Amino acid sequence: MRKRMWKLLPLILALPAVLPGLAWAAGGKAADLVVVADTRVLTNSVLYYFADVYNMNPTLNAVWAVVLTAIYGSFLGFFMDFLMSRTGLDLKSRKIVEH
Repeated sequence: MRKRMWKLLPLILALPAVLPGLAWAAGGKAADLVVVADTRVLTNSVLYYFADVYNMNPTLNAVWAVVLTAIYGSFLGFFMDFLMSRTGLDLKSRKIVEH
């Protein structure tokens, strides 16, 4: 009995991960739902470009998201390093002590 229980344990533990996929909360209407950005009211060309990319090309939208996130993260890292050095906290000469 215990051997059988140990063999079924991975299936029992995987059940919560599979269970939400079996629930049809939308009643089959979720396939008809389309999310788009409204480009009719945009006057800024940059915002129009990103809204159009969001509507037409999800792969390019994902690439832009990754690139812009990396650029923003790098900018914030360098900016905060600059601010910390101006306040007297020099993080470049910090000695790391591991216990």
